[in-house]
Amino acid sequence: MSRRRGQPDDAEINVFRQALEDAGVHRLHTNRADTGRPRRSDDEAVAERRAAATSADTQAPTSRTSDGRVEPVRPSEALEFAVPDLPYRTRTQLKRGNIEWEAGLDLHGYTVSEAREQLETFLHDAHGQRWRCVLVIHGKARASLLGKDDDYPVIKSHVNAWLREWPAVLAFCSARDADGGTGAVYILLRRRGDAV
Repeated sequence: MSRRRGQPDDAEINVFRQALEDAGVHRLHTNRADTGRPRRSDDEAVAERRAAATSADTQAPTSRTSDGRVEPVRPSEALEFAVPDLPYRTRTQLKRGNIEWEAGLDLHGYTVSEAREQLETFLHDAHGQRWRCVLVIHGKARASLLGKDDDYPVIKSHVNAWLREWPAVLAFCSARDADGGTGAVYILLRRRGDAV
């Protein structure tokens, strides 16, 4: 059993302080670390942050998707992705086309950068509208980049990568033939505040 001690008396406190002083311990007069750099006043720091914020380029990309390496997919390959805790029943309903899509986006004719911008805008708007399921038509055509023909559908491959990175995407899969087949995907979105 532990026993609580009362407050130390002044003699004990003085002995403790003397022991610390003898050991070379000095009392701190500030609780801030000395980084070796001269300190700026808080007004200077606030002014600097304000200037940086107002001079920031408002047209700077605010993309949520990366430009990293994209794995090529075949034109006829069915795409499929789901977050790990998505219920199997919901995933199956999406694959069968049983969840009605509320809006669509066709990416035919866009460059990769234009397609990315259109997709991000569309997904942002869809999430804001609280739509549950949307359709994106990416096509299956092999694109031409830098004057050479690629042997895989570039937009489809990029859409496959981008959707996996988008935080509001719970799942996506290739559409039924009536809605575009392997040239389109159904996308199941998280509604604000939804928990899977």
